[in-house]
Amino acid sequence: MTVLVGYVPNALGEAALRAGVEEARLRSQPLVVLNMSRDDVLVDARRAGSDDLARVERDVAELGVDVEVVQVLEGSDPAETIVAEAEARSAVVIVIGLRHRTAVGKLLMGSVAQRILLDARCPVLAVKAE
Repeated sequence: MTVLVGYVPNALGEAALRAGVEEARLRSQPLVVLNMSRDDVLVDARRAGSDDLARVERDVAELGVDVEVVQVLEGSDPAETIVAEAEARSAVVIVIGLRHRTAVGKLLMGSVAQRILLDARCPVLAVKAE
């Protein structure tokens, strides 16, 4: 069993990471930090660099939480990947960052967070950046 955090290298990802660390502590579970991006774009701001992932791993470990950082380099559907990874690892909770989107934006673009909320078999904690 684990706490799974969907991590992106921005304020939303940092908020999700902080909440994930707290959940892992409360539940006495290890933390899995998952980063990925879409294959169908050449440059994706959601893909964390190796330095950033090393920092995440170091910072979380220094807090006394068992952590594994996973970067998925192939896969075009972040929601599907996060839900599948949560099921494979028997996650007790998924933690994701949530940003504000307009109704039209949701209609035209879809919502990764919405799909995770609807498809996950475990609880999902959606947090906003400060």
